[in-house]
Amino acid sequence: IGLLSEKPDLSRSLLTLIGSDTFSLAGKTLSGSITNSGQTQRLNVVPTVTMLGVMKARLVGATRGHALLKKKSDALTVQFRQILKNIVSTKESMGDVMRNSSFALTEAKYVAGENIKHVVRENVQSAALKVRSYQENIAGVKLPKFEYFIEGGGETKNDLTGLARGGQQVQACRAAYVKSIELLVELATLQTSFLTLDEAIKTTNRRVNALENVVKPRLENTITYIKGELDELEREDFFRLKKIQGYKRREVERQREAAKAFEEEKFAEEISLERGVSVNSVLDILAGVGCEKDEDIIF
Repeated sequence: IGLLSEKPDLSRSLLTLIGSDTFSLAGKTLSGSITNSGQTQRLNVVPTVTMLGVMKARLVGATRGHALLKKKSDALTVQFRQILKNIVSTKESMGDVMRNSSFALTEAKYVAGENIKHVVRENVQSAALKVRSYQENIAGVKLPKFEYFIEGGGETKNDLTGLARGGQQVQACRAAYVKSIELLVELATLQTSFLTLDEAIKTTNRRVNALENVVKPRLENTITYIKGELDELEREDFFRLKKIQGYKRREVERQREAAKAFEEEKFAEEISLERGVSVNSVLDILAGVGCEKDEDIIF
């Protein structure tokens, strides 16, 4: 802009190159978008008292819904941060647990020999440690939870594995890996809940923003529009009543004048009947028409 203002020849060249129609078209598009955006700020309703009550009820409902969703978002955010904190602490402790499990496996192989894995596989028929899932409801959001359990109460045939050689190290390795599985199941629960809460918080925040920035302002503008239209109709009715009252007042005056003229005519008729004078002459006398101008009177 500063360059164009300093060099008017360059600005004229650019205007010639681009064309003035582009600017006029851009201006029309801009004004049209502003008009359309202004029209969408309220609902297209009939301005009546009933519709005003409906809009007020909807505004009250939107306000309550906004408050509830805001509280829900805050509760989910608190739970989200707590889960994030637990994920960080679990991952920090997982390194030590997995390292201890690897060391325990190495010790078991060293003491019991490399053939210990074949012995373990022969003694295992089905998994004794299993995982089950359930759902927990937090502020209306169902979070999946996982927990492990040992089938059969913890007593399995694997307790006798390595009885001849290295049995203690095998059991220590088994306990270390059970602890690792416990941490992995807990981490799976936390990460699944983390992702679920993340989506729920985003959805709730979108609803809160929609109610706060779109629905409530639109309802408020609609209520303002209906009130303005009702006030205008009330002013029109008041003006119409004033006009009707003025017309009635003029009509009463006209009827009063007509009645007065009728009374005068009736009075003149009665005088004419009493004196034997024509009604027209009596009316002329009453109206002063019969008084001619005297030449001796200066004024």
